Amino acid sequence: MDLDSIKKSYRFYAPFYNLVFGHRINSGRKKVVRLLDQKPGLRVLEIGVGTGLSVPYYDRTVEITGIDVSTEMLDVARKKYPQDKFPQVKEFLEMDAQDLQFPDGSFEVVVAMLVVSVVPDPEKMLAEMARVCAPGGKIIVLNHFASQKGPMKRIENLIAPLSRRIGFRPDFCLKTFLTLTDRKLIGVHKGAINGMWKMIEFENTPCPKKEQEERAKGNSEGTDEEPTPSEISLGAK
Repeated sequence: MDLDSIKKSYRFYAPFYNLVFGHRINSGRKKVVRLLDQKPGLRVLEIGVGTGLSVPYYDRTVEITGIDVSTEMLDVARKKYPQDKFPQVKEFLEMDAQDLQFPDGSFEVVVAMLVVSVVPDPEKMLAEMARVCAPGGKIIVLNHFASQKGPMKRIENLIAPLSRRIGFRPDFCLKTFLTLTDRKLIGVHKGAINGMWKMIEFENTPCPKKEQEERAKGNSEGTDEEPTPSEISLGAK
């Protein structure tokens, strides 16, 4: 995956993106927003805001800054969610998630929906999310992760070589993802489509060394069993 291929893919998707990735995943978008304490003036950065499908679910008193690497996707968002009708929208900006142009600690919440399996370097993106999030703030990721067995696993493996063309990595593993950041894991929740999409919640503080070691061990063991929310949620320990 590289930025040029990503921009090309989403230039193609932009006119019909809402039809393909809208209704079926909107339940996950709603769940992400429900996790937030939407106090007036809450500063939220949404990475990969795309066509703005999540905008209506935010309270009108918060401040959303949405970024995306696709000009065409942002054009759709600006037309569909103008600031005079959606006061929660502070601005939509074209920006690389791996190189955020904001000062440290600029936002109390940083959200990335349908992005980590798209960016060329998800570890770098997660580091940038932590940098621009205020200490103790909330970081939330909503994404599809690779199936560990069954027909979907075979399909994902089959189309994985086409990642550059389809604009995302269908075989991106949850266990691998959890090793890419040292932020404190709050929990893994079902996101959308009967749990095929998962919602990962972090607190923007370093996690204990023991937890980091457990994440790395779970990834290196390479078992076929996908970790369940109860197995990797701190709240369940």
